[in-house]
Amino acid sequence: MNMVNLKINGQDVTVPAGTTVLEAARQVGIEIPTLCFLKDLSKTGSCRMCLVEIKGGRALQAACVYPVAEGIEVFTNTPKVRSARKAVLELLLSNHDRKCLTCTRNQKCELQALADDLGVGDIPYLGERCEYEIDDLSPSIVRDNNKCILCRRCVNVCHNIQAVGVISPIGRGFTTQIGCAFEMSLGEVDCVNCGQCIAACPVGALKEKDAKDDVWAALASGKHVVVQTAPAVRAALGEEFGIEGVATTGKMVAALRRLGFDKVFDTNFGADVTIMEEGTELLNRIKNGGKLPMITSCSPGWIKFCEHNYPEFLDNLSSCKSPHEMFGAIIKSYYAEKQGIKPEDIYVVSIMPCTAKKFEAQRDELSVNGLQDVDAVLTTRELAAMIREAGIQYAKLPDEVFDTPFGDAATGAAVIFGVTGGVMEAALRTVAEILSGKSLEKVEFEAVRGFDGVKFANVPAGDITVRAAIAHGLANAKKLLDSIKAGEVEVDFIEIMACPNGCITGGGQPIISNRERMEKDIAAIRAKAIYDEDESLPIRKSHENPYVQELYKEFLGEPCGHKSHELLHTHYVKRPKY
Repeated sequence: MNMVNLKINGQDVTVPAGTTVLEAARQVGIEIPTLCFLKDLSKTGSCRMCLVEIKGGRALQAACVYPVAEGIEVFTNTPKVRSARKAVLELLLSNHDRKCLTCTRNQKCELQALADDLGVGDIPYLGERCEYEIDDLSPSIVRDNNKCILCRRCVNVCHNIQAVGVISPIGRGFTTQIGCAFEMSLGEVDCVNCGQCIAACPVGALKEKDAKDDVWAALASGKHVVVQTAPAVRAALGEEFGIEGVATTGKMVAALRRLGFDKVFDTNFGADVTIMEEGTELLNRIKNGGKLPMITSCSPGWIKFCEHNYPEFLDNLSSCKSPHEMFGAIIKSYYAEKQGIKPEDIYVVSIMPCTAKKFEAQRDELSVNGLQDVDAVLTTRELAAMIREAGIQYAKLPDEVFDTPFGDAATGAAVIFGVTGGVMEAALRTVAEILSGKSLEKVEFEAVRGFDGVKFANVPAGDITVRAAIAHGLANAKKLLDSIKAGEVEVDFIEIMACPNGCITGGGQPIISNRERMEKDIAAIRAKAIYDEDESLPIRKSHENPYVQELYKEFLGEPCGHKSHELLHTHYVKRPKY
């Protein structure tokens, strides 16, 4: 590896060739401010916040895109640099909706933090400001261009990471804005509602469609309000309250009880049921010459992407509803019957790491007897906001357990749904055991773990080998599907998650600033919390969950039977490509 020697603020620095000045400075503890830069995603140099001075250079340079060179001397804190950065920031703020106290990103805004760091007080540039209508027609995402700083981080993630590409800069000069073609709303184009644009945004220009008021109203309505929580939520919720790296499951349950929910259940039960249905569906397709490869259907963002862009693969999709939708259907049928409550008097709330679940809950295809399976979806961020609003001191809560039935016997297989490869691994734990007729000595399938964009694994299962593929992030899904269409890849079973790294970094998870992204691997931290919880549980295979066994014995009959198909399966529709 070729190494390069340079000086930064008088310090000798040696870094690999190809390193940027921004990266080199961080290696010696020098912080250069950024806005448009986002680690592993966006290097455009468009915002000019990271300007530095190069000795002998005619102009200041953007550190995020300026490569190091042998012998150069860089200065990051000269009067010229500080004056330029402050002027850039003041100009950005002059056309910004500065209602910080009522913004969802208050105290978590990178623009706000920079104004504090750089000592910006009054804004000297007064004059015309752009005024935009708020786009709130999407069921999942709200766009407020009055707060947009044109950093293009959302554009880069939509085009390059998700391969959706429904937003781009529109107009020129002062009137430039980020939007959809023909001035359409996000709700009118083939946006998949993944929320990765929200996670990338440094300010409050993008946020999830707020459902907190609906849930507060339900809690006060006299209805029987049931809440369920996805596995990825417990791995990240603690971050909102200063607890990182561990699953705060017990405190989460305690907080939900104190918010007033009648029952606190675990979506992991729905995940275990999903494996029973999806695993059986896969076995039936393999044994009976069904449509292969079978592709998982847990990720609503991926489903919508497929409906818009790859309708030829709709028959390959598993017909299973996602875990929280399955569980919602079970709550409004089996649970309602056992408790003697009318289904219409039950209100189901799902706490999800995913903004696309808001869209999914409204789909006409996901209802039974005219009732939606799930009535409201809250993101991890929204739940944290409700906990703070209620004055609950999260870190001081005792650890409590989920309500029975359903809650206290969910398996490790269900927990790992929260990370890429987890659905595949959970299914293989059951499918491999059924096909081999033997109990697995080792339930960890290491080959399907990790954060490679596309992974392949051949898994022995009895007399056959299951050829598996895993993709996370929709650009990676596109690569995999295109390879299959071209005849370059042959597989039996595919897991696709819309969000990079899976649900742990879903669009509804706690916001991670660019500075934090550069300091730590948040996906790895959350994944470890998921796998640690899996290893700690006494039951690690979905088909061994006693409540799942009881559900089939008392109510559903056989997996993929008539009743379960009616209640737990769905269909998909071809959608227009804009």
